[in-house]
Amino acid sequence: MEEEFGYQKIDKYNKTVIDSMAAKYKIILEELGENPNREGLEKTPERVAKAMQFLTHGYDLSPADILKSAMFKEDYKQMVIVKDIEVYSMCEHHLLPFFGKAHVAYIPNGYIVGLSKVPRIVDAFARRLQVQERLTTEIRDCIQETLNPLGVAVVMEAQHLCMQMRGIQKQNSVTTTSAFTGEFLNETTRSEFISLIGSKLH
Repeated sequence: MEEEFGYQKIDKYNKTVIDSMAAKYKIILEELGENPNREGLEKTPERVAKAMQFLTHGYDLSPADILKSAMFKEDYKQMVIVKDIEVYSMCEHHLLPFFGKAHVAYIPNGYIVGLSKVPRIVDAFARRLQVQERLTTEIRDCIQETLNPLGVAVVMEAQHLCMQMRGIQKQNSVTTTSAFTGEFLNETTRSEFISLIGSKLH
């Protein structure tokens, strides 16, 4: 594997799985009324199979282990925020993408974590079949259970193609979810977090 822009790029695929999935996608193309043997579609079943394996490679990752790989003792008890983390995931109801940004904060309690690990665990959970609500709480719970901080906050904003391309077809709708633990259940702390993720400090 090689890393690019903070994400793991999968160059090796499980050929048995790819071949099996590709055969099924070929049947799907036929069921749609297409000719999977024409030039433009000839390699599409394999391409889609590889794309799906990449888009769901989070099943092979352990978010807790990602955090544990870069935990450091530190006597710092103020808020740590990593905001505007790009999120790309697949809705488990329609297998259509949803995408947006996650804002994650925690208040250390003896340990901090390497900053790059926060986007990595977001990605590890996002690269699975998901719903936004569960994705938000999984990120929160992983940080809380692994680091045992004084509190965790996660806010996610996403657009869902299952709403924009089909169904109600509302192109400008954005879904926001949030999940908090510990000190972030305190209104003052939570308000500070919300204010900081909405500000343009950079």
